[in-house]
Amino acid sequence: MKNKSTLFKKIIFIAIVIYAIITFIKQQKILNTYATQAENLKTQIAEAKENQDQLNKEKENVNSPEYIEAIAREKLDMYLPNERVYVDNEN
Repeated sequence: MKNKSTLFKKIIFIAIVIYAIITFIKQQKILNTYATQAENLKTQIAEAKENQDQLNKEKENVNSPEYIEAIAREKLDMYLPNERVYVDNEN
């Protein structure tokens, strides 16, 4: 009788240890996934901050004559009077 109870206790102990090991491994995988996601989000935040800085600089220059001239040339195809414009026609 004593032999059965010690064997039963050993089996229960081994089962608990195996369960704990499996649980630990699963949690490590989840933690690794979260760490990867955190790094990706940090990268996205850094890129967004850079973009925001660039937009703030552009916002500061939006009323400058140089910026208005550049936009007029690029977007509206407008040029200064008496300015010669050369167009490259490659067929």
